[in-house]
Amino acid sequence: MNCFTTLVGMLLAMHLAACDQQIVEKPLHYNSAPAGAVTPIYRLAVHPLHNPQKLSEAYQPLVDHLNGQLKGVHIELEASRDYPTYEKKFRDREPAILLPNPWQTLQAMKVGYHVIAMAGDAEDFKGIFIIRKDSGIKMPTDLKGKVVSYPSPTALAAAIMPQYFLHANGIDINRDIENTYVGSQESSIMNVYLGKSAAGATWPPPWRLFQKDHPAEAAQLRLIWETPSLINNSVMVRDDVPKTVGEQVRKSLLELTQTPLGKTILASMETSRFQGADDASYGIVTDYIKRFEKEVRLVESK
Repeated sequence: MNCFTTLVGMLLAMHLAACDQQIVEKPLHYNSAPAGAVTPIYRLAVHPLHNPQKLSEAYQPLVDHLNGQLKGVHIELEASRDYPTYEKKFRDREPAILLPNPWQTLQAMKVGYHVIAMAGDAEDFKGIFIIRKDSGIKMPTDLKGKVVSYPSPTALAAAIMPQYFLHANGIDINRDIENTYVGSQESSIMNVYLGKSAAGATWPPPWRLFQKDHPAEAAQLRLIWETPSLINNSVMVRDDVPKTVGEQVRKSLLELTQTPLGKTILASMETSRFQGADDASYGIVTDYIKRFEKEVRLVESK
C-alpha cells in the first residue's frame, strides 16, 4: 500500500510540474532586444512569394549573409503562410524589416515603415497568365465563364495587375469569370496544371522557379499574356529601428552584385539586384491603385 501511495504521489507531482510548465510558457514576442540577449534581434518578414519552406530555402542565404556583414545586430527570417497573415503582422508592427509587394508597401507606410531599397528590376514586376497547352484558350475573352486563380486579392503583380489587364481586354472580372484566391503563387500555377482553373495569374520569379522545380508539370503549361511592368517589391525598415541598422542593411543589399557569393544569393531569390529607393518611389503605385479601384474593384473589402 505504501508503494502504491508513493507511486501515486510521484505521478501527481509529475502532472503538477507539467501543468506549471504550461502555465509559465510565454508566447513569441517581437522585441528588438529580448530579455537576456546581448545582441538585438530584428526579424525580416518576406511576403508569401512561396510556401514557407521554399521561401526559407530562397531567402535564408541572404539572412546569413546579412548577419555576416552587420555589426551589433542579428537578423532572423520570418515566413508567413498566406497574404492576410503577413499583412496582419506588419499592421501590428511586429517585424522590424519587411520585403513587401508594392501595394503592401503603401499599407506599411501608414503604420511607420519606410522604404530603403527596391528588390529586383522594375521591368520584372508584371503580371503573367499561365494556361495549359491543351486548353484552347487564345484570347482573354475565351476566359468568359471560366475560373481564374490568383494567390491573393492583394497580390499586386499576381492579381491586381492581371485583373486590370482583363478589364482592359473586355472582361468584367466581377461577372464574366470566377476569381479564386488560392493562397500562394505556386498554388495559382498548380490549379491550372490540375485543371481547377482555366488560367492562373502569377509573376515572373515564381514562374521561373516553378519551371526549375517542376519541369514535367511546367512542360504542359505555357505563358500566354503579360501585363505592363510597374515597380518592384520594396525593402522597408520600421521607424523605431536605429538608422545605422537600416543603413547597414541597405549597404549590404546594394553591394550583393559585387561579389560571386552575392550573385549566388541573388540567383537563389530569382532577384537580379537591389536598388536604391525611398517612399516617394512608390507614388506610382498609389496612382495605379486609385485607377484600379475606380474601374475594377476594391483591393480590400471595407
